[in-house]
Amino acid sequence: MRLVILGGPGSGKSTQARQLCRHLGIVEISSGNILRRAIASQTDLGHKAQPYVEKGELVPDEILIEFMRQRLLQPDTAKGWVLEGYPRTAFQAEELDFLLEDLNQQLNWAIYLTVPESVMMTRSVARYVPSEQTPPTQNQAQDSTPSTKSRLDDHPKIVPRRIELFYERTVPILEYYGYRQKLLTINGDQPPEQVQQNILHKLELDD
Repeated sequence: MRLVILGGPGSGKSTQARQLCRHLGIVEISSGNILRRAIASQTDLGHKAQPYVEKGELVPDEILIEFMRQRLLQPDTAKGWVLEGYPRTAFQAEELDFLLEDLNQQLNWAIYLTVPESVMMTRSVARYVPSEQTPPTQNQAQDSTPSTKSRLDDHPKIVPRRIELFYERTVPILEYYGYRQKLLTINGDQPPEQVQQNILHKLELDD
């Protein structure tokens, strides 16, 4: 199965993507985690993406589209995948369809987690902890991943801009997938376990 999971900052996309991947036995592809790793590792992609991430802006389409092409060609994607954090614009959604056509693949569903703006703000800011206040232990440093460390783009001054961009640029994706009858809308303002059950029910995968 091939899925896209959509939602604003703090909507629970990462949590639901991980759970879906475990349930379905497929790979999670998170553009956000890849970008944060690239920034931390100071790769060429990281250098290009860092100014946008630090300001809460969307990384340019050409960077993300080329990354997705390379990632979807990897062998671990053969059985299916969940894309989290991509696409973020209607243009990216269309380019993803073109890419999948080239790869002889097809998207099954786009899952949209709808969450009130106030909840997005509260959840995102709650994840932010200034690094100087929480020096990691040796074990924490070894075990940390981009998804567990405090994120640059969860800074209280950055989150409102991310939410604004979500409404400006990401919401048109809903129209794109809705027109193609590939959109599933889920109430994300619930406990994660209930959200997951609702998703599986709509995918007709619940027990």
